[in-house]
Amino acid sequence: MKVEHLTWQEQKGWSGDPTLRDAAFVVYFAAKNLLENKDFLTEIKRHYPKATLLGCSSGGEIYNGEVQENTLVITAVEPREFYVKSAQSAIHHMEESHGVGKSLGETLKAPDLKAIFVLSVGSHVIGSDLVKGFFEEIPQGVILMGGFAADMDAQFGQTYVGLNEKICDKMVAAIGFYGDSINVSYGSVGGWDAFGPERVISKSENNILYELDGKPALKLYKDYLGDEAKDLPRSALYFPLNIRPDKNSDHDIVRTIIGMNEEDQSLIFAGDVPQGYVARLMKGDFNHLIDGAEQAASLAMKHSSIAVNQDQKGFALLVSCIGRKVLMGQSVADEVEIVEELFKSEIPTIGYYSYGEIGHHRSTGQCGFHNQTMTITLLSERT
Repeated sequence: MKVEHLTWQEQKGWSGDPTLRDAAFVVYFAAKNLLENKDFLTEIKRHYPKATLLGCSSGGEIYNGEVQENTLVITAVEPREFYVKSAQSAIHHMEESHGVGKSLGETLKAPDLKAIFVLSVGSHVIGSDLVKGFFEEIPQGVILMGGFAADMDAQFGQTYVGLNEKICDKMVAAIGFYGDSINVSYGSVGGWDAFGPERVISKSENNILYELDGKPALKLYKDYLGDEAKDLPRSALYFPLNIRPDKNSDHDIVRTIIGMNEEDQSLIFAGDVPQGYVARLMKGDFNHLIDGAEQAASLAMKHSSIAVNQDQKGFALLVSCIGRKVLMGQSVADEVEIVEELFKSEIPTIGYYSYGEIGHHRSTGQCGFHNQTMTITLLSERT
């Protein structure tokens, strides 16, 4: 596997000379305003004429231990043996999420499929339904990774996903990785602290939460937020919700509010909030969030064929939640730097700040849709 890692800025151009003309795929993340000018696609295709291009708009770009804004970051990969295949589907309504995942899974499934990297627009998609759709078609042993597109203002508005020459605000796209030589490992950790009483989700429907312990969800949430409630839904990024099947379950999931309904006092999430689950509010501590990023990197390294200080080529895909960036502000660079330190600056990193992460649970290994995590995937090729 050969890997080329570059950035592009409007004033400075490319950070280096693109050379991998036989690259099979290119992953990119960029500020939304750059994607609205599609000239950059022509530029990438000129340098990588054989490559499948997959990318999305971001709430900030991650590149080799740095958090950037208003840039384009890319990784181009030329495999030695494994191969890739892409698929995309339009999506216009949340109710289509499951069907879109199922359709993409059906297109990409094959006996030698090892992993899928999927990017979805950040609105009108239920992430948990999308994941469930995939796994109705692909085997449980396949690693599914990816995230939701975002933008800088964290208002959960228009976002973009791109596949090859197409960029759209109503698209889910994916790349499948095939062959025995590909090695994929992962780590996904939040680091948020739970507080307050545990409550039972007493009334919900898919991604809409109506009642906790028989009380209106929005009213309860506002009572906890106090003055912060006036800035909803953005202020909800500071106080996500931890949910799990029951009090004794190790399989917890974090959910962030993307909308609310004053009329019926409900909260709208990007993933499902199943009725009967136990829920608890969470808040962030800078040190704990940074520790979470370090744990995610350690978990990814644990099962990777990449050996730091050895000539094993690969790269890391980092998808971190926009809520972490909003909370930590300028200190958000610390969570990326800690990952870079663990990789000893020898594993190239690329990534972005998202409206949700798709990855496998650190304890159960079950794939799902997450919020407020740092999700890291390491891709390499066995020699």
